[in-house]
Amino acid sequence: MFPALLASVSILSLPPNRFPSFTGPRMPRSRACLSLPTARAQASSRRTRRPQNVDGEFFVDTVCIDCDTCRWMAPDIFTRVANLSAVAKQPQSKAERLNALQALLACPTSSIHTEKPPADILEAQDTFPLPIEEEKLPGVYHCGYHSEKSYGAASYLLVHPDGNVLIDGPRYTERLARKIDLLGGVRFMFLTHKDDIADHEKWSKRLKCDRILHAEDVEASTVDVEIKLDGSGPWNLNESLKLIHTPGHTKGSVCLFYRPLQVLFTGDHLAMTATGLSIYEQYNRDSVLLQIDSVKTLARLDFKWILPGHGRRVEYENTAEKTAALEAFVEQKLAPHSGF
Repeated sequence: MFPALLASVSILSLPPNRFPSFTGPRMPRSRACLSLPTARAQASSRRTRRPQNVDGEFFVDTVCIDCDTCRWMAPDIFTRVANLSAVAKQPQSKAERLNALQALLACPTSSIHTEKPPADILEAQDTFPLPIEEEKLPGVYHCGYHSEKSYGAASYLLVHPDGNVLIDGPRYTERLARKIDLLGGVRFMFLTHKDDIADHEKWSKRLKCDRILHAEDVEASTVDVEIKLDGSGPWNLNESLKLIHTPGHTKGSVCLFYRPLQVLFTGDHLAMTATGLSIYEQYNRDSVLLQIDSVKTLARLDFKWILPGHGRRVEYENTAEKTAALEAFVEQKLAPHSGF
């Protein structure tokens, strides 16, 4: 069903970059490399409340990387002020408080805090993996626990009768692993591209699943991935799951199309932002024009949902609306290049 493992794979050594960090690169530093005074100063910084937060129990600290996670998870509580997240309103109900705690747990840099340890944090932990739309998207979950190694990208769990699929890598936590076990474990860990792999090795060993990554995106940390996709595909995991090669953001970017629910998992290839559809061209690691061309390929697929690694989810009314939106987006992006 899959191509054989490659006999040899070129190891890429592109410099890492933060994505998406609207205030510029800020790479994490290993605690082991810090002197005690520096570690204490950093810990103190993590507890420093941004002045843009409203008064009250919840606050965002100054280590926030503007990944947008808390703002789309709990939009009534968090907002963007001075290029970073902040608490705009303290939770007023049990539902709002639960949303705020879920965002706290998902934050990749642990930048969301409460003045005192929350007594109900276990309740929030037990909600992950979190159903996205139980009626419209049964069996599709948001894993939470975003990883700083993946620049805050979302990871998803797709429950499938032929074997569950973990899409990209969340931060490893045994509590989440046990919850995934209860949902049937994982057969495949599909990595959309090289940026959002996070703790893939820990997950693979713990869940005893095979990892899938395109050969063009294999690096030193993923050379042991069990299944390396070769060529331009497409590849079928089964009758309902198709892998679509969408080069551009990286050479080996691949999207996962789930036909029965008309869902497209896009990684960093395509997403909705507060201002509309985006391919995050400022963070492109290969070719913007090639990425735009890959969007044209996706416009021909029969999907209504976009579930991205970064950015907001999208639900279109129907495939015609989706096609019109993507075609207009491509035309807009190609306009500056029309003279070439």
